[in-house]
Amino acid sequence: MAVEVKELLEAGVHFGHLTRKWDPNMAPYVYMERNGIHIINLYKTAAKIEEAGDALAKIAASGRKILFVATKKQAKDIVAEKAGSINMPFITERWPGGMLTNFVTIRKAIKKMATIDRMKKDGTFLTLSKKERLQVDRLRAKLEKNLGSIVDMTRLPGALFVVDIKREHIAIKEAQKLNIPIFAMVDTNSDPRQVDYVIPANDDASKSIDKILTHVTDAITAGLNERKAEKADKDAAKVDKKAAPKKAKAAKDEEE
Repeated sequence: MAVEVKELLEAGVHFGHLTRKWDPNMAPYVYMERNGIHIINLYKTAAKIEEAGDALAKIAASGRKILFVATKKQAKDIVAEKAGSINMPFITERWPGGMLTNFVTIRKAIKKMATIDRMKKDGTFLTLSKKERLQVDRLRAKLEKNLGSIVDMTRLPGALFVVDIKREHIAIKEAQKLNIPIFAMVDTNSDPRQVDYVIPANDDASKSIDKILTHVTDAITAGLNERKAEKADKDAAKVDKKAAPKKAKAAKDEEE
């Protein structure tokens, strides 16, 4: 689906930062300066959304997860809602150091949550003292807050989608170390060279973030639907293959 420049304009995607705060590497994406603020070229933004969308759809179609990262206030709820709606993992609280580079340890912490849940189901939890139960509950709540949204991420993600690369610089560095493709909304105060798929956009306004995320998640949904269709075709082919000998026998019996 083509991205309309008009809808990006209405969402305020074009508003960059103050000119004195800009990163010169964003020059190719800046249209002009107005009242001391850089204005982003929305024609380039639209083209970049489509380019990123195509790449994300392919990753989703391959069955890999896309990890969304946004811990700033304006983006947290939007990312949690949009990523959650397509069953993709997300980090909206503090980025846990080593989330990617020390993924084994993160998986252990997630397993600890599952262990606590099992204790509550089988009654082991009730055998603990009141103080121990309180400690376990606090630990479970802390783990849920920080890692609950990545419970289903059993291996490293196929890509990272970041809102505000300056704020999420630790996540960016970890993804770079592991050669995980980085997709991001990049404002005029950031260095786009850190990102594989740059979407030049206002990363401070909730309307702008919502608009970009809507396009991104729509593209991922298309990739997921393509994967489902391919799986359905394969399953149908398997059924036909199994049924073929029976059909052939039935046809032979009719002839006889």
